[in-house]
Amino acid sequence: MVSNRFWMTLAFLFTMTKKLLFLATVLLVASLALMAADVSGKWTFEQPGRGGNPGRPVTITLKADGSTLTGTMPAGGRGGPADPVAISDGKVDGNNVSFTVKRDTPNGPMVIKYDGVVNGDEMKLKITRTGQDGTPMSTDVVAKRSAT
Repeated sequence: MVSNRFWMTLAFLFTMTKKLLFLATVLLVASLALMAADVSGKWTFEQPGRGGNPGRPVTITLKADGSTLTGTMPAGGRGGPADPVAISDGKVDGNNVSFTVKRDTPNGPMVIKYDGVVNGDEMKLKITRTGQDGTPMSTDVVAKRSAT
């Protein structure tokens, strides 16, 4: 017959194991949160010009809240200034960022996908959109964190 002391010891070990697993989980989540890239702020990159024409600077404003990324960027296009466009589907996963910008154009809606990797004050972005013939077009740019 097993003594009462054995069962008490076993219950104590089981309880301590659960507490250690909980603590390990909390530490893992905290360390992953600390590893996330600091992407909040203004980032500027050179948007290539059409047909080899000179490019223009574009400044995007990003705000990270955990793994969620929000922000705005200039409306772009021709015809003078316009209200900034909100980004959507923004995500931060470690040093990786992604977001989408949806614009209304005379030819219908255009969706532009941004995927990037942040390294300090530099963000390498791959910008993908659908070309006029329907095929995907991508451009690689390097955005720098703005001091202001």
